[in-house]
Amino acid sequence: MKAIVATDKTAGLAGMTLADRPEPTAAINDVIVQVHASGFVPTEMDWPSTWTDRAGHDKTPSIPGHEVAGVVSALGYGTTGLSVGQRVFGLADWHRDGTLAEYVAIEARNLAPLPGDVDFTVAASLPISGLTAWQGLFQHGRLQAGQTVLAHGAAGAVGTMVTQLAREAGAYVIGTGRAADREKALDFGAHEFLDLENDALDALGGVDLVFDVIGGDIQKRSAALINPGGTLVSIVGPVEARPADGLAVDFVVETDRAELVEIVQRVRDGRLRTNIDSIAPLDQAVSALNPTVRRKGKTIISIRPNR
Repeated sequence: MKAIVATDKTAGLAGMTLADRPEPTAAINDVIVQVHASGFVPTEMDWPSTWTDRAGHDKTPSIPGHEVAGVVSALGYGTTGLSVGQRVFGLADWHRDGTLAEYVAIEARNLAPLPGDVDFTVAASLPISGLTAWQGLFQHGRLQAGQTVLAHGAAGAVGTMVTQLAREAGAYVIGTGRAADREKALDFGAHEFLDLENDALDALGGVDLVFDVIGGDIQKRSAALINPGGTLVSIVGPVEARPADGLAVDFVVETDRAELVEIVQRVRDGRLRTNIDSIAPLDQAVSALNPTVRRKGKTIISIRPNR
């Protein structure tokens, strides 16, 4: 099968190439998914799990990509809950070969049914961004209606999901980013926008939840804005700054079938929009994932367009 592989950690995104790889086989409780579309997070090249297996052994050449939408083509021994020919989407295991390939082996529990009226490319954009936003807001942030959320990177792939889900839950959302991001952040539902390069972050009133995708000095200044009992949620590693009277949480997104079902239902209802910047075929994936201009959303690789 054709796949994107990475062999050199020091080369980063530039070290990816299109290559022939053996088709995967299904272990116990696995399914094989014929990939129709794959999502990718650029920081994967910095993740230890891209380069080593669970035991710490080198696993190169590694196939990156963890978001998948496709059709089940085979079942492993003991696999239940899914069937051959079923449309699915979900999040591949961090330590196994990923989804930038024509086929991927994935644990059945990591997948959710994909309704027939949701396009594969749309579905492939949902797992990491959608689950990250959902878990950060509701599981770790314990968001309640009427609270105020400060959503950093509000025009990005995760930030647009945070904004929409928080607003639907009845929160007041203040989005942040660069000046050029203002209209997009407001279009995705932010009640107001703060330009981090020119506006005074410290002048904001108190907020109940900070969703941080930046870290560093912005995180430290944001922690000081959190109301008593509020929460700082970070997806950029261990929290460096903590609110004076609140919680600080950093987390890594986990797959959850029930949450995936909730997310895709919102897409079907028109309550949730995806943030896709570009779609490219597999044979153009390397160049598409190494853009010369700033990304304005997710890049999706379409493995089987119109099939």
